[in-house]
Formats: sequence, structure tokens, C-alpha cells
Amino acid sequence: MAGFLGLTLLVAVVAGVATAPNVKTWYAVLPHPPLTPPNGVFAPVWTILYVSMAIAAWRIWRCGDILGDHGRALNLWGWQLGVNAIWAPVFFALHRPGIASAIILILDILVALTMIAFRRIDRIAAALMLPYFAWTCFATYLTLGFWWLNR
Repeated sequence: MAGFLGLTLLVAVVAGVATAPNVKTWYAVLPHPPLTPPNGVFAPVWTILYVSMAIAAWRIWRCGDILGDHGRALNLWGWQLGVNAIWAPVFFALHRPGIASAIILILDILVALTMIAFRRIDRIAAALMLPYFAWTCFATYLTLGFWWLNR
């Protein structure tokens, strides 16, 4: 469990490092899409989601069969986590909402595929990924909105 939690929290740190210096400067002056939450909402929500993602992956890992379906499911989980780690630096540090939009659409697909793979093994693990999928879809709307409003 500690390894999965460590990986997800490492992604959270990467996102925080990329985001923090840009929130009160670049991000603050952009036109925001409707329904953009206050800045203080993002860190607590993402923290909860990262912990849920770690628990979901741990549940799959403890089921065994790492060379079979379980391994493929965890591979998808790793890919979606890697793509997740790329989004914040591209959006916030590089100021590239267009490229971030493409990245987050790929993330949506990978999270959906991960949930499907998890569901075949452990329905609770798949359910733990559902809030993350919902939030990522909302983040996709926001990212596309920022790109559209600021192109």
C-alpha cells in the first residue's frame, strides 16, 4: 500500500510544484470557464482522489496474478498516473492549455480503461476510481474551457 500511496503523492507534489507559482500570476488573470471552483478546492479534492487511486491499485495488486490480468490492469493504472503527472506542468508551468487539453483527453481514456480492467478483478477498486474519473472529466471541461477562452 505504501508504494502506491508514495507514487500518487509524488504526482501530487509534481503538480503542486508546477501549479503553485502560477496560480496567483498567470492563472489568475486568465478568463475562467463557468463553474470553475475556487482555488482552495483543488488541493483537498486531489489529495482525496490520489489516496483513493492508491487504495484501488493496492487492492488489485494484493489479488495476485501480476503476470496476467492484474498486471495489465496495474500497467494501465501506471500509465494513467504518468499522464496525470504531465498535465499540471504543461498547463501551469508551460502555459499551454491546448496541449494540456490533448493530454487530459488521453487521461480520460486511460482512466476509463483502468476502471474497466479493475472492475474485472475487484469491483471495489473500480468504484474507488469512479470519483477520480468524474473529477477528471470535470477537469477536462475546465481545461478545454481555458483553452477556448484563451486561444
